[in-house]
Amino acid sequence: QLQFVESGGGSVHAGGSLRLSCAASGFSLDYYAIHWFRQAPGKAREGVLCIDSGEGTTDLLDSVKGRFAISRDNAKNTVYLQMSDLKPEDTAVYYCAAQQYYCSAHPNFYDMNYWGKGTLVTVVT
Repeated sequence: QLQFVESGGGSVHAGGSLRLSCAASGFSLDYYAIHWFRQAPGKAREGVLCIDSGEGTTDLLDSVKGRFAISRDNAKNTVYLQMSDLKPEDTAVYYCAAQQYYCSAHPNFYDMNYWGKGTLVTVVT
């Protein structure tokens, strides 16, 4: 059974950190680019960061530059989103989604091959 599961969300104070994980089962992430998206209440889903199959990264959202980082561990079939200096405006449901090989500069969530159900991040003051 193919599964793509995000974890690591929760409630954190502004200025804090969280690490989200995106774990795949039933297929290998080796040849996929993994995009992290987020959707805040009442807003459209937006791309955050992407890491391609060669571990190149693509910034998709200016507001998280220098605060968020993406990495992957193919041996664990997992991709991570390290979030630091979190702000209330980072509050959202975070999703990961897989697309073969390359990151998209303007990704469309539903054009991805696989996606998870999301994990909620709440940043409180």
